[in-house]
Amino acid sequence: MSLHPSLQTYADAWTHSVEAISELVTPLAEGEWNWATPCPGWSVRDIVSHVIGLDCEMLGDPRPIHSLPRDLYHVKTEGQRYMEMQVDVRRHHTAPEMTSELEYTIIRRTRQLRNESREPGTKIRGPLGTEQTLELAMRMRAFDVWVHEQDLRTALKKPGNLDSPGAYVARDLLLHGLPKVVAKKAGAPASSAVVFDVSGPVEFLRTVRVDADGKGTVDNAPSLGPLATIALDWETYFRLACGRVTYAAVADRVKSEGDHDLAEAILRNFAVTP
Repeated sequence: MSLHPSLQTYADAWTHSVEAISELVTPLAEGEWNWATPCPGWSVRDIVSHVIGLDCEMLGDPRPIHSLPRDLYHVKTEGQRYMEMQVDVRRHHTAPEMTSELEYTIIRRTRQLRNESREPGTKIRGPLGTEQTLELAMRMRAFDVWVHEQDLRTALKKPGNLDSPGAYVARDLLLHGLPKVVAKKAGAPASSAVVFDVSGPVEFLRTVRVDADGKGTVDNAPSLGPLATIALDWETYFRLACGRVTYAAVADRVKSEGDHDLAEAILRNFAVTP
């Protein structure tokens, strides 16, 4: 038995991104591990700690027993507390400790994936004691690791891999959250459509349609009379959708036509990740 075909895409994306992260951080000097990233409150070290920690959980390792400091301003929710545990427990680790643990974790996870014979629908433990399918867990890991690779590239000023396998996993996952942004957060009226024209390394055209009941759906058929059309490049799209930048900070990289008030409301509420 080997990895189920429907999981291979996520395994390949994870491998590509995590190996890129390893290449990015292995040569770093001790001080560079403390550089700030676009991920609120997290340094380069913190992001690598997060990647290590969640992959250790995928391996079934027990979570660390650790008390978080009270002065972590960016930790506000139970979900954030959960994620912070794996990060804070490594905050005083040296550069060699970080790179060796990352390398060892990659070896262990690669071996696990090579020997993975479970069905995609197998239920496994998720964050905060939840249950999720193996397929969802692997999709989320591929997405998470690619986004954090991009966080590190931004912090270290080493752009790249905007069209790697993980980028396409990220595109599909972020598009899944787009109808809620348009219909619920921005309050697009019933029986309307908004078109998103995304250019760059990952290029796509999608229409979010709001039905008579106010429910949104997304498809790749063009709309003849959209209420608004929003055009932006892929890098700006995912940074907005992942909450890495505000619309105000990237407004010059976005063009909108039609109902400008609706377009602005969509762009101000564009983040779909927690």
